[in-house]
Amino acid sequence: MGAKTKKIRAAGKFRHSGGTNVRKLYNNIESLQRKRQKSPFHPKSRAIRTAAGIWKCEKTGKVFAGPAYSLENK
Repeated sequence: MGAKTKKIRAAGKFRHSGGTNVRKLYNNIESLQRKRQKSPFHPKSRAIRTAAGIWKCEKTGKVFAGPAYSLENK
């Protein structure tokens, strides 16, 4: 894996390939899926993405299926 730099963040693993638009889109999706989302099981708790489409509530510990990248549709 390539080093992640401050400018290109998570897309640094692609080095120079892909172009700027692809790297920007990848960074947006990557940062969105790494954020903690609102949990549907507890009003004040958060859910963490463990794998593609698999989420875990921090408070209750429930594991559930959902969208791949984000629980909130924009």
